[in-house]
Amino acid sequence: MKSEKTGRRNAKEGIVKSDGMDKTVVVSVERRVPHPLYRRIVTRTSKFLAHDEQNACAVGDRVAIVETRPASKRKRWRVSRIITKAS
Repeated sequence: MKSEKTGRRNAKEGIVKSDGMDKTVVVSVERRVPHPLYRRIVTRTSKFLAHDEQNACAVGDRVAIVETRPASKRKRWRVSRIITKAS
């Protein structure tokens, strides 16, 4: 799971966890950070609601999302491309 800046838009990579909504998917993005006290590497997970215009994503797909203007109350990302489809 990668996070990078493209121009001024933030981009992340994650796994689709839910596609039950219309034109919306829940994308889970993992990042590895050191524990504040023990300095061991721990995995933190964040969930983002992303706009999927064609309803092309399915649960388990690895997708790239980019930051965009707010589409609804919690939806501030959109699916830019599907990296790998779920098997």
